[in-house]
Formats: sequence, structure tokens, C-alpha cells
Amino acid sequence: MSAPQTVPGSRRRLVVSGLLLGAGAMGAVDEIVFHQLLHWHHFYDRASGTAGLVSDGLLHAATWSATVAGLALLADLRRRQAFDALAWWGAVLLGAGGFQTWDGVVDHKLLRVHQVRYGVDLTGYDLLWTGGGVLLALVGALLLRRARARPAR
Repeated sequence: MSAPQTVPGSRRRLVVSGLLLGAGAMGAVDEIVFHQLLHWHHFYDRASGTAGLVSDGLLHAATWSATVAGLALLADLRRRQAFDALAWWGAVLLGAGGFQTWDGVVDHKLLRVHQVRYGVDLTGYDLLWTGGGVLLALVGALLLRRARARPAR
């Protein structure tokens, strides 16, 4: 593949593509693993089982939409030969970590729409989920910074 071209707006599209795909993929992992396979919680656990199922469906629709939009932008970048793998993967990790951190801090602790799991000490779960999100976001930000610091091609 040839070197990425300088196309107006391509850097922004690249970052948005990665953020959308990362957040969408991490949301889908959360939904599939914790909501559907393990049955640990629904997106909204503060109401009846029906409301929980509907909230899971809305979350699934949102994460799938973000994933598809991210992939559409990626296809456009590749077609224009404006794809930069290092920057894109940085944005993907930043998006995934951002979703996970937001979920752990805002959804779990501030809004309390759900917890990772019920009937157990949450300390380990919270540290792993939110800490993992922060770590992913930091690695993504470092990759984006490294990609930006490279000399122009």
C-alpha cells in the first residue's frame, strides 16, 4: 500500500473512524458478554425486565451503528489512500477505552443505571473494568501522539 496522502479533513475522518469503531466494538463486547451471555446486568437495571431488555436493544443498535459508521469512514479513507494505520489504531484504542471508562465511571457510579455484577464485592470488577478502559485510552492517546509527531510523508 502506498503512503497516506494529504487529503483535506482526512486526519479528522481517520480519528472519527477509529473512535466510532473502538467505542462501537467495546460496547458490543460489553453487551454480548455481560448482558447476553453472562446475564450479569442490563444496560438499564432500575426498572422491570422488559425495560432492561429494551435498553439492551437500544445499546446494541447504537453500538452497531457506531461500528458501521466507523467502517464506512475507514473504507472512504482507504479508497482515498489517506489511511494511516498507527493513527487509526490509536483512535480505535482511545474509543474503546473511552467507552469502557465512561461506562465504569458515569453509568456504574454516577448514574447507577447498572453495575457490572450484583451480589458481590464490586471493588475488583470496578478496578478491572475502569482501569482497563483508562489503560486502553492511554495507549490509544500515545499512539495518536506518536503518529502526529512523525514527519510528513
